[in-house]
Parts: sequence; structure tokens; C-alpha cells
Amino acid sequence: MFKQIRSFLSRDDDERDASGKPTVTLKKALARGWLEVWYQPKINLQTRRIIGAEGLIRVRHPELGVLPPAAFLPGAGEEEMLAMTERVIAAALRDWEDCADVGAETVKLAVNVPANAFVKLPIVQIIRENRSRRSDWPGLILEVTEDQVMHDLEVANEVAGALRDQNCGLAVDDFGAGYSSLARLRQLPFTELKIDRAYVTDCDTDKTNAGMLETIVELAHRFDLKTVAEGIETPHESHKLQGLGCSVGQGYLFAKPMSKDEFLAKLQRYTGKRAPERSRWNPFAPAPRLRSSI
Repeated sequence: MFKQIRSFLSRDDDERDASGKPTVTLKKALARGWLEVWYQPKINLQTRRIIGAEGLIRVRHPELGVLPPAAFLPGAGEEEMLAMTERVIAAALRDWEDCADVGAETVKLAVNVPANAFVKLPIVQIIRENRSRRSDWPGLILEVTEDQVMHDLEVANEVAGALRDQNCGLAVDDFGAGYSSLARLRQLPFTELKIDRAYVTDCDTDKTNAGMLETIVELAHRFDLKTVAEGIETPHESHKLQGLGCSVGQGYLFAKPMSKDEFLAKLQRYTGKRAPERSRWNPFAPAPRLRSSI
């Protein structure tokens, strides 16, 4: 499937800005194999155990080091974004196998997916072809913003149904940022609700934020949705969210995004199990040169 998307990729000549620093684009990162997925743990607020992680795209540049999305995604075209999305999904499915190898098979990974990928990519087929065949595979969560999904609710519902057949689900990302979010919640085909960090910040002292959080968590429970609070930075915020009934938290209080190897090492400290030595296919491996670019 990757071969169909590779046709647009070529190895650009090295370009530098006025200061002599290399320029980095998504197209170049795809062609050179610089992309990798980092993980930020999701924590059960009751037990304080890692129950999952969000996959976040990074570039590891040979000169500039690790770069955030803001350094290489601006200006990226649709085809490049879709190529990246397909590889990120495949990488997360592969990385769960590594989690299982260290005894963390219950950890459920999540990745961000642009809404147009549901139309432009065979999402369910990609998952079916790359998912684990182990009986204890917990599935994959695809995170998409509410505003994106509302553009084509029919497609989202159709994909959500097919994802359920693969033991996967949709999470609404940055919930609360969209207008009339609460009124539309029942229409959205989600299994998990990620609360926007704007409501989490200072929720222990800000009565407005605390009131909004209480309403969101109550509605989520009514619709049988898991709640995940984003951007938790202080113990006071964490305790407040726990008291309101929010089940899962994510933020710098618990851990910053980390490389896959760092994430696996963190899981190993919980499980005490060492992973066996094995080599896995890398979906970010450099695409071959096209004849026209040689």
C-alpha cells in the first residue's frame, strides 16, 4: 500500500536558509526516512498507572536533531500529509508489539488522524493489514477534532462502525474548543473524549473551568465515553479532575513526549520484563529514488 503513495516522493537537493541552516519539509522527511513517532503516556488518575499513550510525529534530523511538527508541517500538501498518516498508523500498530514484548500488552496507543484521511485513505484496510494477530491486542484509538468530523458526519459514522469491527475507536480531540460541542456530542461517533487543555488549566482555582469540566465529564459518563484530560501540569489540577470523575490524564505533570525507546524503558520499570531481541519492519524507512530524480 505504501508503494502507491511513494510515487510523489523524491530526494530533494539539500536546501538551506539565509543563515545556512538546513530547511526541513515533510516531503524531504518522508523521502529521507527522518520521521518517527514519539509517545506521551496517558495515566489512570485513580491508580497512577500508564494505560495508554498518544503518538506524536517528530523528525530526527542528522544536523538539527529532533524537531517538532511546527518545524516541518507548515506548507505540507495533502498527499504528503496522507502519506505521513498512513505510516504513523502502521508505526503505532508495530510499536504496540514492542509494548507487549515488555509485558505492557494492555497499553492502548492512539494517533492523530486528519478527517480527510477517512475519505482519502483506506483506514480500516491499513489497520487490518498491520494490526497484531495476538488475541490480547487492545486496539488502536484514532484521534480527530470535533470540527473536522462534523464536516462529514455520515462518513465518520461509517468509518467508526468499521473500526469497531477491528477493535478500534475514535476519540474527539480538544473537546470543548468547538462551538456548541455539548449539544452535538450525541451525534458524534466517538468512544473517547479528550478535554481541551483550556478547561484543565487552573481548574482547581478557576470556578468557570471547574464547572465546565464537571458538565463535560457528567455528559461523557451519560453517553458511555471515556474522558481524557489534556495538558495537566500540576498535582492540584490532577486531584481536581480525579474528584470530578475524569478517568484518564495526560500532560507534563506525568511525562513529556518521549521517544519509543524511552517509552518502552518506562513501561519496563513497571513490568520488570525485558523485551526479546528482534527486528521489526520500519514504515518510515526511506522511499527508493525515482528514476526521474536520479
